[in-house]
Amino acid sequence: MTCCEGWTSCNGFSLLVLLLLGIIVNAIPLGISWVESDGDFQNVISCYEWWFPGIIGAGLMVIPATAMSLAARKRACCNHRTGMLLSSLLNVLTVTGALYCMLVSLQALSEGPLVCNSQGNSTVTCEFSLKNLTDFDPKSFNLKWFFNDTCGSPTGPRNPSMSGSTVSNWRIPSSNSEADRHRIFHFSVFLSLLLVGILEALFGLSQILIGLLGCLCGGVSRRRGQIV
Repeated sequence: MTCCEGWTSCNGFSLLVLLLLGIIVNAIPLGISWVESDGDFQNVISCYEWWFPGIIGAGLMVIPATAMSLAARKRACCNHRTGMLLSSLLNVLTVTGALYCMLVSLQALSEGPLVCNSQGNSTVTCEFSLKNLTDFDPKSFNLKWFFNDTCGSPTGPRNPSMSGSTVSNWRIPSSNSEADRHRIFHFSVFLSLLLVGILEALFGLSQILIGLLGCLCGGVSRRRGQIV
């Protein structure tokens, strides 16, 4: 096994662990929604879990590259130029899914749970739209809904004289109320999915690089006992 195949196999194992984590973390709020709404699958805490960032983005879209990478050790499918090139191409899909997971997670962390929405627990903002996803503005990202006592982000122009009082009201939510529990759960789920997406993107990019290098620089190792 060449160093390229060894790194490919390591990437495959890492991606397998991450995609399982992504699916499990995304499935937890779906299960809670089913339990708390008596089987109606209503959006009790949030709506972004229904965009399936962990199940589709960090899960299903990562399976092809993961299977290809794990097969590198047993069947030596990456033991030639075509195999290394194919592993790179499949990891483009992995990076795309990871980016989708990251964007949805950032959007969810920016807006907070439904209880922090200005419309209360309304699911008006739960409609899936790629436009809303691509229009995400990093400058507007904040976690005031998590640290502020009022849960929602303050509206209106910012007043510098109020900054001190706003900061003094920040606290880490506890589990004393249902709203605080929703905030903690929402923050934990989508922060976990964000980290999973980042790690998958890094492993995917590394495999794209190592696959291209293996393809361009030979990518063919000699098996034991084989005479070239």
